[in-house]
Amino acid sequence: MTAARILIVEDNEKNLKLLRDLLQFHGYQTLEARTGPEGIARAREAMPDLILLDIELPEMDGVAVLRVLRGDSATSGIPVIAVTASAMRADRERLLGAGFDRFVIKPINIREFPSVVASCLRQNTPGT
Repeated sequence: MTAARILIVEDNEKNLKLLRDLLQFHGYQTLEARTGPEGIARAREAMPDLILLDIELPEMDGVAVLRVLRGDSATSGIPVIAVTASAMRADRERLLGAGFDRFVIKPINIREFPSVVASCLRQNTPGT
C-alpha cells in the first residue's frame, strides 16, 4: 500500500518542520506550501490525500483557501484539517461550519495528532 500524501500549508518554519517530521515518522509522504495561493496550486497539482491548513497565512487566510478548494471539482473531495492557535469554542464552530473536516489546535499534541490524521484519512477512504 502506498503511503498517504499529505500537503502541509504552513508559513511558520518551526510548525512546518514539526508537522513534516511527525508525519514522515509515521510513514506519510509530505508536500509543503507556505502561502494560501501556493497551497491551492500544490493541491491542484499533486492531489494529496489530505491537507493540513494553517488558518493564519500570508496573502490569503485558511478559510479563503478552503473556499477555493471546495469550489473546485478537482479538489473539493480532499479532506482538510484546520491547524490553528485559536482554541475558542466559537472558532471551532466557525471553522467546522466553513467546511473543514477536523480542527487541530496549536501547539499540536504530538501523541494525539497522528490518530487524528489517520482517522481523517480512513473516513475518506472508500470501503472503510
